Amino acid sequence: MAATAEQGRKGQARRNDTVILEAAREVFLDDPKAPIAAVADRAGVGISALYRRYAGKEDLLRTLCHDGLKRFSQEADDAGRAHEDGWAALRAFLEGVVDADVHSLTVHLAGTFTPTEEMRADAVAANGLVEALVERAHGSGRLRRDFTAADVGLVLEACAAIRLPDRDRTAQLRRRYLGLTLDGMDRTDTGALPGPAPVPGEFNYRWRTSR
Repeated sequence: MAATAEQGRKGQARRNDTVILEAAREVFLDDPKAPIAAVADRAGVGISALYRRYAGKEDLLRTLCHDGLKRFSQEADDAGRAHEDGWAALRAFLEGVVDADVHSLTVHLAGTFTPTEEMRADAVAANGLVEALVERAHGSGRLRRDFTAADVGLVLEACAAIRLPDRDRTAQLRRRYLGLTLDGMDRTDTGALPGPAPVPGEFNYRWRTSR
């Protein structure tokens, strides 16, 4: 009986954590400056339950974005394994990340917390996965040669910037404009892109906190 009760408490704790993170995502995407109490209210838990899991708002933001980074890497890994064709793998990855809405966190929460060394290491690994997908897509002959791995982040951020009150409509429009972008990435368009590609690390400044 004691073991069953302990399992029940752990299960409830996991459910509470999921609810808190989902609430935090909604709250902070609407307003990155919202107080942590707004997350507790949205989650329907007491503030003490939230503080038992997170030391404060920054810790919660860090966890939220780290989870997003892990999802990003998982989408890249899954797409790479699922598709032998490099163009199909890159396309599936971009669609998966857009559908998961991972980059809304980047757009809204960059610079609101200090990343950990683990997060930095995971970001380097994620970049490696993207570089591999882009290299494979180039090898397929479909991806235009002047498209680089550094372009991927901005493509995803552009899709994430589309945000309407209606979630279904938001998803439709994000897929629509990703489709237009993918058409432009295809080598059937032989015109040169205007301006140079982003430089790796060019946007890292956004993750520095103001403190």
